[in-house]
Formats: sequence, structure tokens, C-alpha cells
Amino acid sequence: MRKLVIAISMLALAASAAFADPILDRQALMKERGKIVGGISKVVKGEEPFDAAAVLTALQALQANAEKVDVDALFPAGSDTGDTTAAPKIWEDMPGFKAANDKFIADVKAATAAAPADVDTLKAQFDTIASNCGTCHQTYRVKKG
Repeated sequence: MRKLVIAISMLALAASAAFADPILDRQALMKERGKIVGGISKVVKGEEPFDAAAVLTALQALQANAEKVDVDALFPAGSDTGDTTAAPKIWEDMPGFKAANDKFIADVKAATAAAPADVDTLKAQFDTIASNCGTCHQTYRVKKG
């Protein structure tokens, strides 16, 4: 009975993975990322007060989000068409795209590990993180409108 339950569970998992939509999945992750970065940006701009614990929580959420991005799973061949702003450059330069993603993850991890104790430290870390976002968007994203 236990083997049957495990087998059914594995089939269900495989089926759900087979029906996953990489475009929708990556869009959801990027929307979540945008919300987190937007919240940190408000602190950096002085629109929200600096709270070390809240900033660390936001950085931890950003790190968790960044670590969910599996480039191979979210950007497979054929997912460059349809309702997506992913630029063809991703598939033309997959090693460069993966390197940009890896740099983002590393910079977010460094900021999280440093746990900024004041807004000036956060600003320096955020500038690095935001620079990653801008570079990736300019190179690997099609502008809307």
C-alpha cells in the first residue's frame, strides 16, 4: 500500500510539473520580486522608515525569491513566444543570462548576510542589487509599449 501511495504521489508530481507554464511561473516570480524590491526601495528613498528587522526580512524574502529561479526550468526552449517580455537574447546568450542571474543571487545573498544596520549601508547594497535588475532588463527583457 505504501509503495502504491508513493507511486501515485510521484505520478501526480510529474503530471503537475508537465503542465506547469514556464511563462506564467517566471512572471509570478518576477512580480513577487518587483514587490519586494519596491518595498526596499521605499526605505532607501526615505519614504518608509528604516527598520533593521523589516529590512532583513525583506532581503531574506528577496533571497528566497532569487533562489527559486531555475533558469533551465523557467526559460526552456520554446518559451520565448506568447505573452512574455523575455527577449530573444536570453536564448541566444543563455550562458550570459545564467551568469547575470547568478550575480543577482550572489549580491542578494551578500546583502542578506550583511544584515544592514542602517540606511546608508542598505543604500550601497541596494544600488548593487538594483544595478543587476537594470542590466538584466536592458539586455534580456523586451520593453513594453
